[in-house]
Amino acid sequence: MKFITLGPSGSNHEFVARRYLDFHGLQDRATLHLAPDFEQGAAAVLQGDADFLLQCAVHPATASTMARWFDGLFAIDTFIAPSQDLAIVQRNDVERPHSLAVMAPTLDYIDASEWEQIERVQTVAHVTQGLVDGRYAAGLAYASVVRSHPEHLRITRFIGTVDDAWIVYGRERATEGPLLAWHDSPAASLYRRVS
Repeated sequence: MKFITLGPSGSNHEFVARRYLDFHGLQDRATLHLAPDFEQGAAAVLQGDADFLLQCAVHPATASTMARWFDGLFAIDTFIAPSQDLAIVQRNDVERPHSLAVMAPTLDYIDASEWEQIERVQTVAHVTQGLVDGRYAAGLAYASVVRSHPEHLRITRFIGTVDDAWIVYGRERATEGPLLAWHDSPAASLYRRVS
């Protein structure tokens, strides 16, 4: 069984996909492959080169991926999972950075007016690696990078984790009725307590 999600290695998509495979006990029965973008990931599933595609619901490519139902790519599962901890990370050799590297969907997690320039980067993993490589002076990155590179990087503002909605796609349609939901879900339990 082959799953595919967005790379590069170390991405939040890879992090959550591995947790999803562990949750379902698939670590020994499934492989995880990384795609450079969701167009290629969807194509891999549709061509039979992968079985399932995992995507964060707030990713900018989600609408176009969901539209691939017309080609035979169906949403088969959804779940909620926390991301890796995020932070504003700054290089130690820069006193006051004027620009901040961010992935577009994470821009709403901060007050962007604090920065003279916002540099949009494809993924948080690219921001994180760019900080390590010295391409960026500051960025909204994975907080864990500071543990690996304390001599070069520091956290100037801890943001924490975000509980994102995730979608799993496959070639077989999962629903045959008007709604596919779980009566004993955590949300259903909350609704019963509130009402």
